[in-house]
Amino acid sequence: MALNFSCHAAVLNTHLHCKLDATLNKSPEKVRDLLIKNKVPLITTFPQKSLQKGNWVKLICGASFEDVVDIRNLSLVYTLAGVDCIDCAADEAVVNAVNEGINVAMTILPLRRPWVMISVNDDEDLHFRKAEFDPDDCPKDCTRPCEKICPANAIFKAGVINERCYGCGRCFPVCPYDKIKAMNYVRDSSETSKLLERDDVDAIEIHTNGRQTDSFKELWSGLGDSVNHLRLVAVSLPYTGDSTVSMMNKMYSILEHDLSCLNLWQLDGRPMSGDIGRGATRECIAFARCLVSSKDKPPGFLQLAGGTNAHTVDGLRKHNLLQTTICENSERSMLSNSDALIGGIAYGGYARKIVGRILSCMESEGGLAHIESYPDLLLMAVMEALNLVGGVKSYTHTL
Repeated sequence: MALNFSCHAAVLNTHLHCKLDATLNKSPEKVRDLLIKNKVPLITTFPQKSLQKGNWVKLICGASFEDVVDIRNLSLVYTLAGVDCIDCAADEAVVNAVNEGINVAMTILPLRRPWVMISVNDDEDLHFRKAEFDPDDCPKDCTRPCEKICPANAIFKAGVINERCYGCGRCFPVCPYDKIKAMNYVRDSSETSKLLERDDVDAIEIHTNGRQTDSFKELWSGLGDSVNHLRLVAVSLPYTGDSTVSMMNKMYSILEHDLSCLNLWQLDGRPMSGDIGRGATRECIAFARCLVSSKDKPPGFLQLAGGTNAHTVDGLRKHNLLQTTICENSERSMLSNSDALIGGIAYGGYARKIVGRILSCMESEGGLAHIESYPDLLLMAVMEALNLVGGVKSYTHTL
């Protein structure tokens, strides 16, 4: 299969242009060679060790993103790039897609398996909504700014592609006729419990607004004994000023009695904005600085999200926030690791964007396009993912 120049221009960044000719007509063996040359199999460790080292990387597929074809391919690519965790919607079909991608990746190179995490919410949350509008209500002369601004390519003439919309909200203010509305929803705890009991689900992330704990307590209680199957419980929350740490402590007191695994706090700086640019990462770094300096924060690892992109690692280094020491304590004792710096970074919109440009070049037949069927594109996608993940993992950068 040959690629035309316009496709190359769309998917390759400046750093990769010099490698353009070398990426054509390669087989999956070239992907293996690339990973081995960068020492990915040697540097990737068990996810809990990555948290200890401070080089944990999580791929966020999106709490509301349910395009199983893209999710499967993203999971394949980022598993090969060495992520520690893949976070996805609490939906059976989505979880199946993540695990299929992981399994295919491991046939290409038998890396250690990343943890699979499902995301739920305890109340109304930006990550759990979909855009909706009736295209018949749109004036025929509308310039359709919603379609142009949508980062998920979820809007077209017939309306919103529900499974692709992940609730970023960028279309709401640009509609000149105020036709676009938000559909909010809360994940069902009983259905979530069934997913947590699967052997191929390792972790849960609870999104909360950080302003009250009643709904948080209700959700945690509703999960029942299913939490005993977990390796990690994460809580994602925004910065709410001086009350942030006290609310974290209240939530931890709810979790503590039934917590038999690691716990993590996801510091959600500027939700769903990493693909925008350098400025988006400032809020998550500012959030991290506040939490690291707090002596009253509850036990658990700290991980950045919300506005994370290629500039985030440099921002963390600038403020000396990257954890550099390796703790040799047991897994259970890590639960009290409240003095740790940043355990890692979660990449969402930016990670999907840089690989999504390549996925969009595939010729899909019946919506079942598999990236491993396009060796040239697979190689380019893995190169993009390695550039991002390698900034945290410190690969040898031979791309």
